[in-house]
Amino acid sequence: MKGSNAAVSGSPSLKNKSLGKRIWKNWELYLFMLPALLYFFVFHYGPMYGIQIAFKNFVPSKGITGSEWVGFDHFERFFNSYFFWDLLWNTFSISFYELAIGFPLPIILALAFNEVRNGPFKKTVQTVTYAPHFISVVVMAGMIITFLSPSIGMIVRVIEFLGFQPAQFLTDPAWFKTVYVFSGVWQSTGWGTIIYLAALSGVDPQLHEAAIVDGASRLKRVLHINLPTIVPTITIMLILNMGNILGLGFEKILLLQNSLNMEASDVISTYVYRAGLVNAQYSFSTAVGLFNSVVNVILLVTVNRIAKRTSENSLW
Repeated sequence: MKGSNAAVSGSPSLKNKSLGKRIWKNWELYLFMLPALLYFFVFHYGPMYGIQIAFKNFVPSKGITGSEWVGFDHFERFFNSYFFWDLLWNTFSISFYELAIGFPLPIILALAFNEVRNGPFKKTVQTVTYAPHFISVVVMAGMIITFLSPSIGMIVRVIEFLGFQPAQFLTDPAWFKTVYVFSGVWQSTGWGTIIYLAALSGVDPQLHEAAIVDGASRLKRVLHINLPTIVPTITIMLILNMGNILGLGFEKILLLQNSLNMEASDVISTYVYRAGLVNAQYSFSTAVGLFNSVVNVILLVTVNRIAKRTSENSLW
């Protein structure tokens, strides 16, 4: 009898009823979640239906289902193209350059903010560092072009005033990655400190009090108390950043791109834009974009597994 009761209690129909009761009991919470769920279904999962054109010779007049199936022809065309390795190198080099410079700076800045005790000074510096985040990409690109202009650029004038010969920042391919990365660091570093400051707010003050009694300096307390506390947050953020390593936003690159720096500025996302929207090669551009997404997923899963095995801090 006990076995039969257990089987009945574990049946799918009873589970569905209990799930329905929980949803009905907390319907306000599910209603609150509904807009976010609709957003993801409509703008993220719904468009995935069109991924199949990467395996077809898509003709708009025939539609997705009526277009000819060509398999992996578009992928082979991309892999065998002479610009494949250049695109891959530019994308990876900019992404890792940005990760190496831009990832640790918010951590360092957050640790510094956490040690500042002067309230007005701390708020002023935080406001100044947060402000660039709210500048749009178009305005940011315009500011970069204006500051680095050979004729009227403020930064160029300062370099000349100091007695140095300014480089051709906007046209020299060797400078494009540096201009892109450091302008991004200036825009996003302050905003990136918010999540680390939130993690630092969970540090137990008694740990610092005990460390002070033991004679630990402020630097030692930062390194041995504050930093270990935010390591799980750092790990999660690193995993998320690695999962988007090939997901460089093309807007800023496209706005800073010109025929002279194309050698260093042409990445997968800008190539997809040109192939898909400018040249109307819809199937080919979808195949390139799908390749980009698959590589990102592989990197995300790999880094997550490594983090889980080494530190037990992971996304899942």
